Amino acid sequence: MQENRDRVLDKTCKLCLSILCIVLFQANVIAEEAADTQKLLSNFWSATSSEEIKRSQEKLIEAVPDIGSLYELVHAGPEFSADVPLGQSESARYTEEGIRFPYVILVPEGYDPTISYPVDFMLHGGVSRPEWEPGGAWWRRGYDSLKQDDRIMVVPASWDEAFWWFDNQADSLPEILKSIKQTYNVDDNRVTLTGVSDGGTGTYFFAFKQPTEWAVFLPYIGHPGVLRNPQGGGGHRLYFENLKDKPLYIVNGENDPLYPVSSLQPFIDILEEVETNYVFTPIAGGGHNTNWLPDETEKIEAFKLDNPRDPFPESIRWVADRTDRYNRNLWIQIDELQGGSQPGILDVNRDGNVFNVVSEMVTKFRILLNPEEVDFSQAIQVNVNGSSLFNQVVVENPETLFGWMRKDMDKAMLYTAELILEP
Repeated sequence: MQENRDRVLDKTCKLCLSILCIVLFQANVIAEEAADTQKLLSNFWSATSSEEIKRSQEKLIEAVPDIGSLYELVHAGPEFSADVPLGQSESARYTEEGIRFPYVILVPEGYDPTISYPVDFMLHGGVSRPEWEPGGAWWRRGYDSLKQDDRIMVVPASWDEAFWWFDNQADSLPEILKSIKQTYNVDDNRVTLTGVSDGGTGTYFFAFKQPTEWAVFLPYIGHPGVLRNPQGGGGHRLYFENLKDKPLYIVNGENDPLYPVSSLQPFIDILEEVETNYVFTPIAGGGHNTNWLPDETEKIEAFKLDNPRDPFPESIRWVADRTDRYNRNLWIQIDELQGGSQPGILDVNRDGNVFNVVSEMVTKFRILLNPEEVDFSQAIQVNVNGSSLFNQVVVENPETLFGWMRKDMDKAMLYTAELILEP
């Protein structure tokens, strides 16, 4: 009987060992597959040419055909390298025409690629100067005061042919941000835009016209009225409805010879009317300088912490007078206007799978859909001006996911389907 027990025990041990080997083999296969897909994602993330992007995208879709798993992979993001430049360095973005847009980047010496870092863009003043030469001298006081251990700082350059409110800067700043996101682990919902003097005016420009990338806008000693002046290279029409849910921290000096507090008051009154999330700090006796900054820093940092970007607000509004640019706000985009001098207005409210839209002077628009905000197993319903325009099940598309991901380079703001609608 003991011999039989030993034989049974021996068979049991062998069976357990076989099962353990199978489990370990499967675990190794899964780990290898995960490593392979992570490598494919990293290749896609770092690709720069259209050929590289297309090839790496096709390989990813082949390796992960399930759209839900693909979304989770992209949402988690790639594994970032620790072998990256740290401290202060200068770089530049080049357009297809060869125009150079330099910038200085300040990365914490203790940068940890497993941690997502906030990013602060700082727009300098004095934009009427000639084009800046290499060496980063456009920030004349040096960069030591900007260095932070808990965030990445970016100081781009502006000059007389590239004011902050020109189209070329509207293209350049997001591209610089995207290149930083390709290299460093960025907290996509904590990217802020700060500006001083002309830089403050430029900060207003992005809040009014192109806010999607940014969480908070901090215009110091600038003035939005400059943007309306065609002689200053602007001539932009400003729509205060576009500032809804765009947090603003505004500071101006009482005795500033350029933009005193009194000149800002009508603007502040309108912010109050449209119920914008803003803080306005008038500096008693203050001039055109930032001597007040040390006293305000703690409140400014608290404002940033309290206002991360929400990439998928349930209510969203946008006013646009052109469709080649300045026509998007997060997950809505105006693609075609009725014509004439009137701007187009979209006001969209989402309740689960139901979108209620108020549209004026808009003949085509799109809604970008995120799988965590809508249920793709159920019909998506879109009502425009009280009438049903769309009501059907929408199929998620990996090409949509990757197309918008490459456009935005934003792990926190992904879309797996889009509706292009013509009311």
